[in-house]
Amino acid sequence: MRVVVIYSGGLDSTTLLYHLRAADHQVVALSVNYGQRHLDREMAASDVICGGLGVHRRVVDLTSLGGFLGRNALTNAGVALPAGRYASETIGQTTVPNRNMVLLSVGIAWAASMEFDAVAFGAHAGEHTNYPDCQPPFAEAMDRAAAVCDFRPLRVLAPFVHWVKADIIRRGVDLRVPFELTWSCYAGGESHCGRCSTCVDRRTAFRRAGVPDPTTYLE
Repeated sequence: MRVVVIYSGGLDSTTLLYHLRAADHQVVALSVNYGQRHLDREMAASDVICGGLGVHRRVVDLTSLGGFLGRNALTNAGVALPAGRYASETIGQTTVPNRNMVLLSVGIAWAASMEFDAVAFGAHAGEHTNYPDCQPPFAEAMDRAAAVCDFRPLRVLAPFVHWVKADIIRRGVDLRVPFELTWSCYAGGESHCGRCSTCVDRRTAFRRAGVPDPTTYLE
């Protein structure tokens, strides 16, 4: 298949990129600027990884949507990033409303224009990472929508949607994913902060996978 990968330069989407290539799919990468505070680090990681693989990558600018995304810590610098593991009482602070549907919609449009077959994203399961647009019902609904939104049916692929992050890391080890080049931290500093929810999630996943964590954390 020819697949557009929604790509952030993070651990999950990078493993997804390698996973699809290992299955002999032709892939291109789509990165999105929606005003996230860690944009520069995401883009730098994406440039290096896609450049090393020879994967064609494009960036779409959706910063004009900023005013529609409410007060969340990823796109609004006035909202403090929650520290510690993902929890039901704080996950709303890092929820960008309907983000994955927006990103997938752009990816589907690009795939349709190129007569590609599918769009893939790195949604995964987890005890605390309960974003609504990372759940199996969402992935299934987007797959059904992609099948009827154009003259030619497309697919939305989410091969990790029932995996936890430790599973993704184990798969990445098999694929020789350069985890040290990937970026997760919401803070977007020189190094991973080690305090925000995604840093805690990343560190915990490496430990549970039994894989040495190559990430440098400030704390």
